[in-house]
Amino acid sequence: MGGVVDEEGIARKFWIKFRNDSVVAMYTPFLVCLASGKLDSDAFLHCISQDVHFLKAFSQAYEIADDCADDDEDKDAIRKMRKLVIEALRMRDDAVRDWGFDLPKEIPYNSATSKYTDFLLATASGKTATPFEKTKVAAYTLAAIAPYMRFYAFISNEIQTLLDPNDGSHKYKKWIDSYSSQSFEASALQNEDLLDKLSISLTGEELEILEKVYHQATKLEVDFFYAQPVVQQTIVPLSRVHDHAKYHLTVFCDFDMTCTPIDSSALLAEIAIVTAPKIDLNASETQLVRMSSTDLKNTWGVLSTQYTEELEKCMESIVPSETVEKFNYEGLCKALEQLSDFEKKANSRVVQSGVLKGLNLEDIKRAGQGLILQDGCTGFFQKILKNDNLKADVNVLSYCWCGDFIRSAFSSGDLGVVRVYSNELAYEESISTGEIIKKMESAMEKLQAFKDILKEGCSNDTEHLTVYIGGSIGDLLCLLEADIGIVIGSSLNLRRLGDQFGVSFVPLFSGLVKKQQQLIEGGSPNWKGLSGTLYTVSSWTEINAFISGS
Repeated sequence: MGGVVDEEGIARKFWIKFRNDSVVAMYTPFLVCLASGKLDSDAFLHCISQDVHFLKAFSQAYEIADDCADDDEDKDAIRKMRKLVIEALRMRDDAVRDWGFDLPKEIPYNSATSKYTDFLLATASGKTATPFEKTKVAAYTLAAIAPYMRFYAFISNEIQTLLDPNDGSHKYKKWIDSYSSQSFEASALQNEDLLDKLSISLTGEELEILEKVYHQATKLEVDFFYAQPVVQQTIVPLSRVHDHAKYHLTVFCDFDMTCTPIDSSALLAEIAIVTAPKIDLNASETQLVRMSSTDLKNTWGVLSTQYTEELEKCMESIVPSETVEKFNYEGLCKALEQLSDFEKKANSRVVQSGVLKGLNLEDIKRAGQGLILQDGCTGFFQKILKNDNLKADVNVLSYCWCGDFIRSAFSSGDLGVVRVYSNELAYEESISTGEIIKKMESAMEKLQAFKDILKEGCSNDTEHLTVYIGGSIGDLLCLLEADIGIVIGSSLNLRRLGDQFGVSFVPLFSGLVKKQQQLIEGGSPNWKGLSGTLYTVSSWTEINAFISGS
């Protein structure tokens, strides 16, 4: 995405490491409106007029880098890049007219622009906290320019994929074509290739400085797009565009493989195995008999294998041989009822096996507190729940066997107000008996909990705006019931079943661009109803950017 960079080069490594920052910028009001083709012309002109200031700063920075470089070949490459910048400056008015616009005569500095250009020129001048040799300045300078060019290539290519090549009505198509062109990609690669070359001779400390420069430039580029004034009504960010007096934002999410990188059943089994005795011990009348760690490991291995094999057989039996043409909610529900029987039998086998017997509640809580959630998950919930201007709550609906484990996982992020609805382990004096108090074992039970929560929080003055975030097959009904259903991750079974019953999976950014078009064309974007459309994301970064705006 956004062009191909040398896989071995440091520019590629930095881009991958900090790519999420650029993904955040995609969800700014400015870029969503631009991608929709409905951005107000004044807002567009305000943004592109700043290019003059950027280009002047690039020219100045390249000139300093040329003076600092100590290799004739490097100097020649820098001069060629500076020549391209000077040419772009000279032709700027013509380029903008070719896009269908005219630049204003006076172009005041935007504060976000000056922060980037000041940083660039300070870097090029060697004005950083850590002293370094003059010959290294060229590398730092290129690292401060590279994110700008790579981001424009990235975002223009992302938008380009949404456009109909045969439809020339998009107001900003020529601008998008310009930055997604092979010539612009070649310029971005030229900068990155030289950055790769100059970085080879840097020490470990100097590479750390290089990375910090690249990351800071990336953040300043994202800040630039957040700072662009957009006065028209927009679809993003969700937490700011809805009437807080009228709407209560109710967020639901799954836990396993949505908030976590690993299924909690495997983690609970691991706790059992690690804390179990090495050999079978004779228990007193007041103690629960536990299997040895070896027996536990073997038993869990058998259960896991059986679950995987039988799940695949169940999926084969419930997925129709032919894909339906329209969204078939009734057929999907029937298929999920069969899957429910499978899940309940699997849980019964776990109880009968005794693998959950003898777990100490404190061990479970410690494991939960030490669990590292998916990147961005905790931060998202913190922003939602600690926003004093937003009426919102977060509810976790999970098949997890142990609600205490989930609550402990969120307590470490100061998120004790997250409400958890799941199964629970039964205890005797804080030691698990091996029984599961079953509350949520099917997609239908999740859906019922979803509806009950909304019913309890219902008021005459406030409407719920519901968002469900999930990544497993048991989330399908809740995802479809919510006003906005967001699928995170890549569950093959979820996609497989959804596809067969006519569920549409649309990348979130693409979906928001269409909603923005609907909004400007005279309607209110309809989030409500079982439309059969779900939005897909690859990370919590996208969810955070869409809902909370950063």
